[in-house]
Amino acid sequence: MRATLPFALLLVGAAPAPTASDYAADARDLAPLIAANYAYLDDLPGGVVPTSPALNAERDAVHDADTLLHYAEDMIAALADHHALSGKSFKDDWAIVPSYADLWIVVRDGRYVIDAVKPGSPAAAAGLRAGQSLSAVDGVPTEQAVAAYWSRLGLQPTGERAAVAARVLAAGRRDRPRHLTIDGRAVTLASLYETQAGRPAVTVSKAQGATVIRFNNALGDSATIAAFDKAMTATPPSARVILDLTDTPSGGNTSVARAIMGWFVTRPMRYQMHVLPAEERETGIARRWVEMVDPRAGKFHSGPVSLRVGRWTGSVGEGIAIGFAALGKPVCGTRMAGLKGAVYDFDLPRTGLRVKFPAERLYAVSGQPREKYVPPTCRP
Repeated sequence: MRATLPFALLLVGAAPAPTASDYAADARDLAPLIAANYAYLDDLPGGVVPTSPALNAERDAVHDADTLLHYAEDMIAALADHHALSGKSFKDDWAIVPSYADLWIVVRDGRYVIDAVKPGSPAAAAGLRAGQSLSAVDGVPTEQAVAAYWSRLGLQPTGERAAVAARVLAAGRRDRPRHLTIDGRAVTLASLYETQAGRPAVTVSKAQGATVIRFNNALGDSATIAAFDKAMTATPPSARVILDLTDTPSGGNTSVARAIMGWFVTRPMRYQMHVLPAEERETGIARRWVEMVDPRAGKFHSGPVSLRVGRWTGSVGEGIAIGFAALGKPVCGTRMAGLKGAVYDFDLPRTGLRVKFPAERLYAVSGQPREKYVPPTCRP
């Protein structure tokens, strides 16, 4: 006797798998999706989503999950924006910058210069330091490697593209060591995907007569709120507190940010501004709003507090930095990651492939773009 499925189960059966036509249609929809929602179109050459014969040919060849993902990754890469990602990846993809990078590369006087080295990283262990030059990647002179990175997409290494590609190349592929030449010296560095170790959300120490609370790249974890509250509760109310955000490259969420800042205000205060360009593009009417931080009941620190940031302070960490500055609290360090805007998730309609990119512009309450904020240097 053949078993039959209940009628209800037949109605809610699994959705049919996407067809080749579905993958091709989602590929065609990707560029218009970016054009409608990407918050920083005017930062792109010509103010439009990058295109080229190579990218168009790749789009037209999409027929399955892998070819769609490859195309989506290339379109996201074409934005030259470290804050734009795909929701899926291949094991041999380039490392995500800054989360899995330990060298911050800038272009200076035609050289690819190390601007910062992440403490405790493979690059730091190899003795690399700021001011040195990235001479070659896998034996290829850096300028040629950068040009090749972009020529595969049919694009030129103009504007921010050169530095963005250099940082990606220095971070390497996720599944293998990196072979770099620094000031003529060949070095092999492990991928940071192999060296990430579990750490508590926050660590507490004493330095220079202050309580130092260091966030260990956990601003997106709701458990960080409880860990921070515990650390603050154990800190005397008049003690000097230093919040260390120099290792928060992966961003997080504003609930954690507001929970942290809420310890240091006695009334609602403005900490950042948002702009949604997509609404103005659609309606012609600008949309702008201010985000507030509220005091937290039973949680207030009356003693002095300051914030430290650096190149591996990213996204929400950068929001906390401009927030602290708006609250009148001292912030010091170096340039931060400069990650643009607030990232939204967009799922392609037929296949569900997710892409992530900035859809809101973010500003300090002064009107300065968040990614342009540079704090004063910390004093010894």
